[in-house]
Amino acid sequence: MAIRPGPNQYGKAESRVVRIYRDTPRHQIRDLNVSSALRGRFEDAHISGDRGDVLPTDTQKNTAFAFAKEKGVDAIEDFALALADRFIDATPAADGAKVEVEEYARDRIPVDGSGHDHAFVRTGGGTRTTAVNVDGRGDDRVAHVISGIKDLTVLKSTGSEFFGYLKDEYTTLPETHDRILATSLVARWRYDAAFIARGEVDWDKSYESVLALLLQRFAEIHSLALQQTLHGMGESVLEQHPEVAEIKFSAPNKHHFLVDLAPFGLENPGEVFIAADRPYGLIEASVIRDEATEAGNARLGLPGFC
Repeated sequence: MAIRPGPNQYGKAESRVVRIYRDTPRHQIRDLNVSSALRGRFEDAHISGDRGDVLPTDTQKNTAFAFAKEKGVDAIEDFALALADRFIDATPAADGAKVEVEEYARDRIPVDGSGHDHAFVRTGGGTRTTAVNVDGRGDDRVAHVISGIKDLTVLKSTGSEFFGYLKDEYTTLPETHDRILATSLVARWRYDAAFIARGEVDWDKSYESVLALLLQRFAEIHSLALQQTLHGMGESVLEQHPEVAEIKFSAPNKHHFLVDLAPFGLENPGEVFIAADRPYGLIEASVIRDEATEAGNARLGLPGFC
């Protein structure tokens, strides 16, 4: 019976790359977490330990830091694509590369009514992400880009209901027509490969617009189920962004339970809650454009639903 190596990849995870621009007295900062991986014909390394085809993970880390200086950091999608192409070019045995980048937003610390020139605070409005998968090189090159946001904590104090659900002998959840809806959202959207190939995506503008739309629709939609809210958010993104082929959500339902204040002689008409961290409902959903290009290897090596 033949035994052989199966699919594999290797790389350097979570290189913390901080790029500061000091060209003027008013500094700029980009705070990144970069992970990379190569896949391809690395059987010799697995079977005999022959490292001749292996570009060290340390080299991948060094390249990320060097590119931050040499090429700078503009949109994280462009940075990830440049790294992926470099790794493939530098590794003849590689058939593809994956680069993931998280960006931690930082605002200027306000001093005397304006943002300080070189003092920053990390904001809590979620973490921008991108995951790039590049297959091949030259005329055979195909690039996939999935961008998004994670840890986006949002809450509605009303405008959410949950009733009419399936019940059995173990159901104790009471129906409600007025509840808190809260989640720590992960949203990732796949850009259409045809738009990428034609260079028709303004990464930063697209990200900012999609994020603003997601927040707006979360606020506007009267929610009868978190599933309905997610679908409405995704539908609006696809309607207004032709460059987006599909969007996926992972949304833990952050439950808020009304506290019984009767023992203290107090009424509690939906004003005081306990925020429970676990267990929690986990709602995951996709919204897909029918005529979009196929996903191909866009999600190769990415864990989880998103």
